Amino acid sequence: MLLSRKCFLLLLAALVSSAPLPAAAAPKAILILGDSLAAGYGVDPDQAWPALLQKKIDAAGLKFKVLNAGVSGDTTADGLQRVDWLLRRKADVLLLELGGNDGLRGLPVDSTRTNLQAIIDRFRQKNSAIQIVIAGMKMPPNMGPDYVGAFNKMYPGLAAKNHAALIPFLLEGVGGKPDLNLPDGIHPTPEGHKIVAENVWAVLRRLLQ
Repeated sequence: MLLSRKCFLLLLAALVSSAPLPAAAAPKAILILGDSLAAGYGVDPDQAWPALLQKKIDAAGLKFKVLNAGVSGDTTADGLQRVDWLLRRKADVLLLELGGNDGLRGLPVDSTRTNLQAIIDRFRQKNSAIQIVIAGMKMPPNMGPDYVGAFNKMYPGLAAKNHAALIPFLLEGVGGKPDLNLPDGIHPTPEGHKIVAENVWAVLRRLLQ
């Protein structure tokens, strides 16, 4: 039986409308492996810089999802122990924010560097195309000039060795300012976290775009 042109067009339209649509591409993942600064110690989770970073990403129309794996008190050794579990989910960007607790405890800089390098290596073994962002930290003068000097050089050295993006000092504009930190003098207030988010975004947006 021959179909009229009108019937054919109606049938074609019905077939097209009933055909499954391609699934929207899932957003890429930015994994933050960090300590209490990423975990948002002392503030509401939506006030911490990882949550603020997600808002900046969304406002820019970029298809990335922030996965916050910050754990208060973590050293680089603790972070390394968590890598196997974290590798269960593919990450497109690793934002490595660890080492501050190592420094405040006076742990050997060589050990801290080795742990951070091992974390980077493990993620790149899983995904050779992963982008690495290293959040640098600095130690206060009371740790001694030799230790402070070695620690402060560690992050730029790792970034250069691994062709990673570097946030020179995560707490730039916040560290040492009482009005931007909680009474412990270490963890940012909500206003401090806004500045930290800007520090991260200034580096990360170039990578994502």
